[in-house]
Amino acid sequence: MPISYELDRAASVIRTRCYGELKLAEVLDHFRQLRAEPDLPQHLDVFLDLRDSSLVPTAKQIEAASGGPGVLNGVLCFRYCSIVADRPALYGMARMWGILVERFFAEVNVFRTTEEADAWLNERRKPKPMGRVGR
Repeated sequence: MPISYELDRAASVIRTRCYGELKLAEVLDHFRQLRAEPDLPQHLDVFLDLRDSSLVPTAKQIEAASGGPGVLNGVLCFRYCSIVADRPALYGMARMWGILVERFFAEVNVFRTTEEADAWLNERRKPKPMGRVGR
């Protein structure tokens, strides 16, 4: 399978990894498969690892794949998406996808290393301190 994922329901995080020559149909099927998962959390944060994907998609393929998260409308809301793409061309295409899917996420960012991507996602997921209420 060119896409594998681990869904941590308790933490509301999905860690997705893409392998080999990924095809558009497989990307879209991944979102349909996720929609069929039982007991999905209300919100979901995404860690997407593209380091083992050997194919660099075209702009047309990226545009078509940007509709994928929409398959989950009404089922769950995405929050943060952290993407790892270590090759220049793939990094650029991942950034393009991030821009096209902004309507589905609170924030999307692309990184060259897993450490940077993990740190960014973990920082976003930390509870925000409450502001002090006046007297």
